[in-house]
Amino acid sequence: MYEQFKVYHTFMDHVNVITKLTLGVLLFALVIFIHHFDWMLYLAIIMFIFMIGVSGVRLKLIMAFVSVMMLFSFTSSLFMIFYGDGSTTLFQWGIVHITEESLYRGIHLSLRTITVSFFGLSIAFTSEIVKVFYSLMQHLKVKPKYAYAFMAAIRMVPMMFESFFQLRNALKMRYHVIDSSQYRGLNRIKHLIIPLLSQNIRRAHRLSVAMEKKGFHNGTRTYYYHVPFSYRDILLIVIFLIMVVSAYLLAMYFPITHMTDVR
Repeated sequence: MYEQFKVYHTFMDHVNVITKLTLGVLLFALVIFIHHFDWMLYLAIIMFIFMIGVSGVRLKLIMAFVSVMMLFSFTSSLFMIFYGDGSTTLFQWGIVHITEESLYRGIHLSLRTITVSFFGLSIAFTSEIVKVFYSLMQHLKVKPKYAYAFMAAIRMVPMMFESFFQLRNALKMRYHVIDSSQYRGLNRIKHLIIPLLSQNIRRAHRLSVAMEKKGFHNGTRTYYYHVPFSYRDILLIVIFLIMVVSAYLLAMYFPITHMTDVR
């Protein structure tokens, strides 16, 4: 959770993560069967507005993620745009053949990707990683030793980056007093990888021993955090259905491209 970028909290911050993940899976399954271009376009726009409204983070962070996400979604559709079939040719040069049909199919594929990504970002910005695993343990009966192991591993990621920067700075100092042939090419990579692997293997081993001694087993446990279902889960489900139906009605009564089937 990007707490340092949080500006305000919304109801979605208190929705159970299982509800959010379930709706995300259902949205993924839904967009696969949507072939109406305007429906997909309106749904992407509505999901974007929803993400901005419920995420509660700084707008510059949202736009940074959206920019990268749209870049990847566009590049993933280029093969369909450049080499698709169709009768109305827009551009042709060598093996590149862009038709009106292939262009719409490629854009439609991008809209599918960014629609799911918008909802996925809404989940990421409103979910604490600790409560994700607590919810999985309490409601889906995930074994505690696996859940706590994942939480501990995630907490170790910043420590790994810190070790990397410390080692890199130390090597910069050392390289000034040794011959340059000792740290060229693969030698430089080995000087980084081998110490990092050994340090983190030892750290992971100490952590596993400590967790075992503390009693992280599969028996009955009590929980510091309780992640129940509430009326907010029902509210999110209702809003989700309203967004899907609203996008469909807008496509029916206020079409933009009048493309009803882009298969």
